[in-house]
Amino acid sequence: MIDTAILLAAGEGSRLRSAAPYKPLCPVGGRPLIDHAIGGLAQAGIRQVVVVLGYGADRIEAHLAATAWPVAVHTVRVADHREPNGVSVLAARAQLAGRDALLAMCDHLVDPELYRRVAQAGTGGGARLAIDRRIDSDWVDLDDVTCVRTEGDCIVAIGKGLAAYDCFDTGVFAIGPALFAALASLASPSLTEGMRVLAAQGSASTLDCSDIDWIDVDDQPALDKAEAWLHRLSTKRAAAA
Repeated sequence: MIDTAILLAAGEGSRLRSAAPYKPLCPVGGRPLIDHAIGGLAQAGIRQVVVVLGYGADRIEAHLAATAWPVAVHTVRVADHREPNGVSVLAARAQLAGRDALLAMCDHLVDPELYRRVAQAGTGGGARLAIDRRIDSDWVDLDDVTCVRTEGDCIVAIGKGLAAYDCFDTGVFAIGPALFAALASLASPSLTEGMRVLAAQGSASTLDCSDIDWIDVDDQPALDKAEAWLHRLSTKRAAAA
């Protein structure tokens, strides 16, 4: 089982600026997004988290340093947060020393079971993406979500605005040397482009996690949905106690 995670938290998050100056510190259910992510990774059995920072790095790093975490937390920085997200992935490469890792997004609120399932499944020798086949879900912003087309468990197309797709990218991956090599081969390395390189090689696979909830907290409407989701969870837990 994979026991190390890379958590991408370098972006500017301008669409959530009204809720928080720095997206990773945006409160959802009374806790910053980054706390949800790191806590969820710990619940899933991850032992070490490498957080990639860029915009607002000093403030976010201070928050991380002031918090007692149930896992080891390390930070790395990108020189320019405006670079494609593959640059953030590559920034964590040296921390892994050739090991596989779980890759997650700080702005995705995720049931920890999704992290655990992907960590157990591993990379399959290339890279594995957790997908959601609930393509009629009203929790997803169709103008922003990354769409995926599959054949069996293999990715054949991935990107925003695909004309034909059968699932969504949840933002949770199992990655290793193959994806790092693919990203390093690109002039402007985005995660989607790196996955396209592996898909062309037949080494980009999927893991169906359609039974597990997640949401990309990218703007105020998504934040409202995330708050409602957490409220329902807390009500359900209180009733079961």
